[in-house]
Parts: sequence; C-alpha cells; structure tokens
Amino acid sequence: MPIKLLATLSLLVPALALSATGPDSGDKPAESAKGGSKPENFQPEETRTRGSVVVDGRKIEYDAVAGTLVVHPRSWDDVPLNANPDEKTPQAQASMFFVAYFKSGNTGGARPLTFLFNGGPGSASCWLHMGAFGPKRIVTADNTYTPAAPYSIVNNDYSLLDVSDVVFIDAPGAGFSRIAGKDRDKAFYGVDEDAYAFSDFIVQFLTKYGRWNSPKYLLGESYGTTRAAVLINMLETERSVRFNGVVMLSQILMFAGEGDEPQHNPGVDLPYLLTLPTYAATAWYHHRLANPPGDLPKFLDEVEQFALNDYARALGAGATLPEDQRSAIANRLSQYTGLPVDYLLKANLRVNVGQFQQQLQANTDTATGRIDTRFSGPTLNPLAEEADFDPLFAAIGSAYVTAFNDYARRELKVTTDRQFRLFADVEGKWNMNHKPPHAHAPVRGTGTNVMPDLANAMKYNPRLQVMLNAGYFDLATPFFQGVYEMKHLQMPDKLQSNVSYEFYDSGHMVYAHDPSLKVFHDRVAAFIHRTQSSPAP
Repeated sequence: MPIKLLATLSLLVPALALSATGPDSGDKPAESAKGGSKPENFQPEETRTRGSVVVDGRKIEYDAVAGTLVVHPRSWDDVPLNANPDEKTPQAQASMFFVAYFKSGNTGGARPLTFLFNGGPGSASCWLHMGAFGPKRIVTADNTYTPAAPYSIVNNDYSLLDVSDVVFIDAPGAGFSRIAGKDRDKAFYGVDEDAYAFSDFIVQFLTKYGRWNSPKYLLGESYGTTRAAVLINMLETERSVRFNGVVMLSQILMFAGEGDEPQHNPGVDLPYLLTLPTYAATAWYHHRLANPPGDLPKFLDEVEQFALNDYARALGAGATLPEDQRSAIANRLSQYTGLPVDYLLKANLRVNVGQFQQQLQANTDTATGRIDTRFSGPTLNPLAEEADFDPLFAAIGSAYVTAFNDYARRELKVTTDRQFRLFADVEGKWNMNHKPPHAHAPVRGTGTNVMPDLANAMKYNPRLQVMLNAGYFDLATPFFQGVYEMKHLQMPDKLQSNVSYEFYDSGHMVYAHDPSLKVFHDRVAAFIHRTQSSPAP
C-alpha cells in the first residue's frame, strides 16, 4: 500500500513539483550514485542576509542564515569521503538545507530556539516557512482557489520571531537538501533513518551557532509529528539534549488509525471512530446537516461520545449486530455526517475518507477536500467510489512553491543552481519499519506507531511539555485521532498534565485560515513563554 504523504498535501504529485521548479539543470550527474559516478563531496554552506519583521506593532531586526549542514546515517564510519580512491560509491551522506532567523544583537543564551519542519514524509519546509512563522508570508485565498502569479509576499504579522529564533529544515532529498553515496535511499528514507539525520543536524547546529544553552523546541507538522516523536526521544536519551517543549501540528503517531484505506485492514474499526468527528464538522461546515447545531465544539463532544460508545459497540459486534440496531446506528450516522441512510447501510456503517469526500456533495458533482475539508472542487470522476483529487492542493500549492523559490533566491540570496524539490523522491522507498524504545527488533508492516517514543521521552524528561494543535476540518490527520493518541500514551497519569490541546476552525494547515493563524501564533508564543524557564523539580 503506498504511503499517504501527509505534510500538507494528500498525495505526492510530481507534476506540480517539476512544473514549479523548471528544468533540473542544477542537479549534476555527480549527485547520482548510479553508473559508477562519484557523488559530490558535500560541504557545509551558508549565506547571510539581514531583514526586519513587524509583529504586534513591534519591529524586530533579524539576521538570516540560509545554508546546509552535512549529516550521515547511524552506520557511517568517521573516515574521509574519498579515503579509498578506488571506491566509486562512497558512504551515504546528506546535505540538509535550512533557513535560520536570529534576532539581531542577541548572543544566544537565554533566547529560545525552535526547529521547524513539515512532514510528507520527505517534504520541504516551505509550508511552515511561508505560511506560518517565517518573517514573510504568502497570501492565499481562504477556502477557495488562489489565482496564478504574481502572488503577494507580505510582512508576516504572526512570525514566531517575537518570542523565539527559528530554524526551518528541509528533509534529506527535499527542497534544496540532497542525498548521495552508497545505498543513499536506504540510509535516509525511513522512520528511524530520517529521525537520526535530523538529530545529527540539530546537534551540529547547536554547536556551530553556539545555542547549546538556549531553551529548545521542536515544531513538526503532519508526518513531522511522527518525526518529532522519534526525534525527541533520540535527542533526550541518546544525545543528552534536553528540550523544553514539542509543538505538534496535525498529529499522526499511530498509522493504523488513519482513515484513508481501513477497508484493507478488516477487523480493526478504530479509524472509522476517529474520523467520525471530522466528518461531522465537515458536514456542518458545508450545510449538509438536517438540524445543524449552533455550537460546533459542543456538537463534536456529542459525536465523540457516540463514536467511542454506541458506534464502537455496533462495529465491534460485526455480523452479530441485530438489524434494528444496525438501522438505528445508520440513522445516527446520517444525522452526524449528512450521508444518506441507504448509503451507510450499503457501506456496512463504515465509510473511509475517500468515500466521504466523494459522497458528501455528490448531488452537485463536487468533491470535498481531504487536507482541508473547507475546500471543494469539481469531481474528476462522478462515477468513482472515492475522490482522487484534493481541492486544497490545486488551490494553493503553486503559490507556496512559487513564493519560496522567489523569496529564497531574491531576498535570502540562495545562489545554488539546484532545483527546489517540493518532495524528495520517496514513493515506494520509505521504510515504515520502526524500532520503538526497549524493543528487541523493528516492528514491521504498515501499522507504524511512534507513541512509545513520545511517552519514553516524557518519562525520561518529566518536565517536557507537549502541545497538540489540530484543525476541525482535517481528514488527513483527524483532530480526534490526535487526542486519542495522547490519551493512550504509555506513561504515568500525572504526566498527562504535560500535554495541552488546542483546536482551530481550519484544516490540516491551520495557518491557511488567517484568523486561525493569529490564534495559532498566540498560543504557541504563550506555550514558549510558559515553558522556557521552568523551575527545577
């Protein structure tokens, strides 16, 4: 089963990345380990510029560093790249691109430092950079299509630079990052391999820029939350790097809970329970409910209780569920989702995400979004069982890629001739096997679960604070799944108080909705203020 790419998009779409970046003139043949060509000898790079941003009426001068650090896999031997002149395929390495913003005149020390990354897996970080917390922001339409270029790149009133220095990191192979060497895909394209590369990057960054004694934070989005869970455990337990907090945006830690293709895992009904509240929120947003509630959060509380009780018992009964109860459950589901009762009965009370996208607005041949269900678009195939199109991607994807290419090359003075890759080439290559803490071997299969990693990090560092942020209108990583995961972390009950929850009237990219972006900034800023100087236990 192909990996769903969860960074901010529904699926890897190479056509957009290629059309947005142009010819691959900057990727020299030397970068390939095939055909006997030697990979290029990566070296750290940096370009420095200066700028300013106005946040809450206050001007903040900053120093920007756009550069790369060279990282290696766990199995790397500490020898020169071409120590053996007869070796045509030297060991794997990655040149990881980043953009860091430091408040001018600050010498490091007590000022917080936040590392930010998107997900994918294998995504560039342009989404968080140009949409959420960088000093410049791309302006896009709220819940509809953004016209073609020229786009507006404006001062970001909600940049996180008012409370923290920030570092945006491109995953190996994505953005301007590159990988090379023997078995390079195996070395970096996997749950554990990817997290190790990021841990190597962060330790190098702290050393190079003198930030070891700063309050430190991770902020990951989508698969970036998967990475953050594995990464924080590596940093805390293997590298002795203590962090103050982890900010999760649109979380997915337990892949067996995702609602895209649960029909291929019969007997496991949890995905249907966890997606139901988002179906209800979406039906409410698109006016598909016969008796729409006035209070959305209160309504969703009711749906959550139904999902974990009556609905869970009905699905658990399987073929033994009496017909009258089956009909009663179908009627309740129809009240919550806006889908017809007869369709729900034919679906055996189980509707996956693609089916919901296709059916909710089927009477108008309109497909509902997945990444952000507020978005809608023409159904590509009205006769299909599931939607094969995500309107959000078509609506704003080009704007983000274009904006970052323009901003990075024009203002940050990034002079590389490498093309900007929205995603690394990970499809069919990503290793989802993961070795949880204290396990004797990797857990194999598609049901990757990194909840043990986050729990272990929180037990190892009982002062670690975790903040869950989720949009009500997100079917890629439903908000209720994030809550469920947090409530089932294997750790003492008292550590549950270290977890905070924030919800938004937006989708997967909560910052794509301006009012939610402001609230998101204010809540993350408050989280950093609250946690940067915790008293010793």
